[in-house]
Amino acid sequence: MHASALVGTFSHFADGLRATVRLNNGVAMPWLGLGVYGITVHADMQVAVQRAVDFGYRSFDTAAIYQNEGSVGEALRTSGVPREELFVTTKVWNDAMRADLVEGALTDSLKRLKLDYIDLYLLHWPIQGKLTSSWRVLEKLQRSGLVRAIGVSNFMISHLDELLAAAEIVPAVNQIEYHPYLQSRQLIEFCKIRDIQIEAWSPLMQGRAVLQDPVLVEIAARHNKTVAQVILRWNVQSGVVTIPKTSKPDRIEENARIFDFNLTVDQMTAIAALDRNERVGPDPLNFNF
Repeated sequence: MHASALVGTFSHFADGLRATVRLNNGVAMPWLGLGVYGITVHADMQVAVQRAVDFGYRSFDTAAIYQNEGSVGEALRTSGVPREELFVTTKVWNDAMRADLVEGALTDSLKRLKLDYIDLYLLHWPIQGKLTSSWRVLEKLQRSGLVRAIGVSNFMISHLDELLAAAEIVPAVNQIEYHPYLQSRQLIEFCKIRDIQIEAWSPLMQGRAVLQDPVLVEIAARHNKTVAQVILRWNVQSGVVTIPKTSKPDRIEENARIFDFNLTVDQMTAIAALDRNERVGPDPLNFNF
């Protein structure tokens, strides 16, 4: 990645939540954020965001397709945290890319969020035939100041090859499904060489079998941590930004408590051996939405 992996411990978890990685254009992005996919009830969003802010979270990840940008924006405006301390990510949906309405999609997102700018704007999925044209619009939006950094989501090596052949600005971030059972080492290395920061969505594999994996259970016991905390620690210690999604206050707190311990080299190696190339989300090389 552009910067080294996050190692070392912090005296307080809030300090860890404000630790950042420097993206390839110099923008600082927190290592850990709150994903808000699936939070569609306005009151639930208010509670989740306020709880996260109170704990020290400063990064929040939404998308047009989540249909909750308005709730996110209002929750952040009433959180008591100045806008310049927040890092807000949203994404342009596939329909807007297909219809060549990427610029209008950002305008709509800004209106819903009631923000003057977005910290990170992503192409949500690699829509064939629209990668280059959509990326040119994102480059324009970054130059205009409406977006501080631009990137992609769910892009595989073939998609990145096509985009980079025509790009004037290298994507700052590639947000992908990433967890111990799906480690995508070739893609990770490809992005590392090109200074594209990897960001993990579904880092806990949507609560599936990985949370009962005996290797992870043993590591968690040794650190007096939960398996979820071990996985999130593995993410940031590997140099991967991560945005676990939850609306539950206790989970928001649990996910934050990953900055007061380090995994050993042997433990990192053991987790690396768990890779199964197993997805819970759609295949970026074969999707139909």
